[in-house]
Order: sequence, then C-alpha cells, then structure tokens
Amino acid sequence: MIECVSNISEGIRREPIAGIVEAVARAGCRVLDVHSDVDHNRTVLTFVGEAAYVERGAIALIRVAIDCLDLTVHQGVHPRFGVVDVVPFVPLHGSTMEECVCLARCLGETVADRFSLPVFLYGVAATRPERANLANVRRGRIEEVAERLHTADGRADFGPPTLHPTAGAVAIGARGFLVAYNVLLESRDVPAARSIAAAVRESGGGLPGVKALGLFLESQRCTQVSMNLTDVCATPIRAAFDQVAYEAAQRGIDIRESEIVGLVPEVSLINCRAADIRFPGDLESRILERRFR
Repeated sequence: MIECVSNISEGIRREPIAGIVEAVARAGCRVLDVHSDVDHNRTVLTFVGEAAYVERGAIALIRVAIDCLDLTVHQGVHPRFGVVDVVPFVPLHGSTMEECVCLARCLGETVADRFSLPVFLYGVAATRPERANLANVRRGRIEEVAERLHTADGRADFGPPTLHPTAGAVAIGARGFLVAYNVLLESRDVPAARSIAAAVRESGGGLPGVKALGLFLESQRCTQVSMNLTDVCATPIRAAFDQVAYEAAQRGIDIRESEIVGLVPEVSLINCRAADIRFPGDLESRILERRFR
C-alpha cells in the first residue's frame, strides 16, 4: 500500500473539491481524509492503494483539477505554484521508498506529456540535490518559478519551459511521514507570529525537522504558526506545541488552539493528549494507522 497526500489549491468551493475526491475514489483508491482550509484556500486529500491504483488516482485528480480550477484567480496565504501544488507518495505496508520514487518519476513524465504541465521532482525522488527540499522548488512562488523555467537551473524535470496558463506547475515526489501542524495565537501581530516561526524552525536554530511560517488568518482574525514536522521522532507534535507556546509566552501572547492537517502517524502523538496541545477535536480520529484499519 502507498499513501498519497495531494495538496490542491482550492479550499473554499465545495463542488470542485467534491469532484476531485470522487475522481480519486472512482480510480480505485481509498480516500482516508479530506481537509480544506478557507484562509490557506487549500485542500489536503489523503488516499491509499496499491501503486497502480494510486498512480491512476493521481492522474484523475490532476485532470479534474486542471479542468475546474484556475490558479490566476486563486488567493490564499499558503505558498503554492499549481492548482495541484504537491503530490507526494509515502510508502506504507509492503511498499518501499524505491517504489515510491519510481512511481513519482513515472507519474511526472505521464502528467507532463498528457497535460503540458511543468513537473518538478522533489524529496527522495529529486534528480537534483537542491530540489530535495520543496521550499527550494517553490522559492519565490509562481512569479519567480516562471522566470526560472527558462534557465538551465530552473528548468522542470518534465514538461514545457513555461507554466500552464491556468494550472501553473506541480511538484511530484516521494518522502517519509510529514505532519502538517498549526498553532493559532491569540494575537493579530503578524511580525510576532513570524518571529515565533523563525525561532522554532530548524533553519533558524530551533527544533530539528521543523519548517514554520507566521501567517494571518482573516476568517479567524488571528495569527497562526503553520508548521511542517518532517522528523516526528526527533520533534513530535507535543514538542512543537510546547516550543511555540514558550516563544509566544516570551512575547506576551496566549495560545488559542492547535490544528492537525490531514492524518498523522501514531508515533507523532507520543505522550500527547488533546488538552496538552489545546486540540479541540478527537486526536484518535487523526491517527493514520487507525483510519487505515
């Protein structure tokens, strides 16, 4: 079994999201979770299946997204450069990272040929060391990506040297588990949120395996520290929450609540109760292994 955690640049309109989910299910995949966010204007769709079915589901997802979404009118606080922004494959039961790399590269070539879409390989599937980090692939968002496509260093792995007019580009890759985890602050101070994010992320000397952004959420009228935890053994969810809470307290800011995007491996919730991280829902329902069973 292989997991695919696609990120789609639409989190508001229900009809296109439902159409994309239906296309994946009809391709023979099991949809485990759909998480949409209004401020990020983004949907994270988690589905699983054997390699052939997951590839078919990813192609169906991209086809429907290109048909019904338009990046030129998209607005959201999350970085993105395509209507289907990211398509990562994660090895689960009986599969290997090598299979996921092969799947990512095969899908990339197919998508580029079929939809005239620039495809960047990232993560373990990257063909260039600097593209292992997704942030490097998307650096500067869509405007700078469009300029770099014409250069030798910025050329896509597959597809044309120009962005698709409405669908942009797509990053397809293979990776291990990644936890998308957000902490909402009782504050509208964006510079403070960015300062907290800079303090907790690994590149700023913070926690290992943590990437973080400070954002303002219009619908919530508050700021958010939006994190990706790429090494949940080194930094589980409780450790990330505690560090954000500590940095916020240093600035006189309280925590409102926290949010788990999609599903997470059970190991990321070691020694963690919902009350410990001010999570308003049921933590059990967010565990990948339990949803999978």
